[in-house]
Amino acid sequence: MSQKRNDYITWDEYFMGVALFSMQRSKDANTQVGACIVSDENKILSVGYNGMPTGCNDDDMPWGRDGAGLDTKYPYVCHAELNAILNSGTSLKGARLYVTLFPCNECAKAIIQSGISEVVYLSDKYADSESTRASKMMFGMVGVKCRRYTPSGRKVEIEL
Repeated sequence: MSQKRNDYITWDEYFMGVALFSMQRSKDANTQVGACIVSDENKILSVGYNGMPTGCNDDDMPWGRDGAGLDTKYPYVCHAELNAILNSGTSLKGARLYVTLFPCNECAKAIIQSGISEVVYLSDKYADSESTRASKMMFGMVGVKCRRYTPSGRKVEIEL
């Protein structure tokens, strides 16, 4: 009888990998973000990435970061976390969210309202922004656990 293999990836590697893979769908030239929502039984409930709302032709939408408000991407882009929440179609109470970038305050509100109990994030590059500080304050108030994903350094190659 042969033994099982021992070099399989961990749950954290798997779910962050799904978030990283999902972010490859983003058409944003500056910031690509992916998200994966998982049940407490380690079942994927939903995924999302940052992009324009369904039905808005992203070829006709602005993707820039500078200029007059309506000429930038900011009023239009739907963040990965919100897309994953809206795509779920099921209760997210007690779920974990794996996301490649720490959530903004608007996504934090949706995370809290949906019942997600833990956020596992890869990057916190906007840690000093008011938006991120507000997110952390709200998460702390309601007990949403946040932890930074520590990359294992393992390389997984997929040929498509």
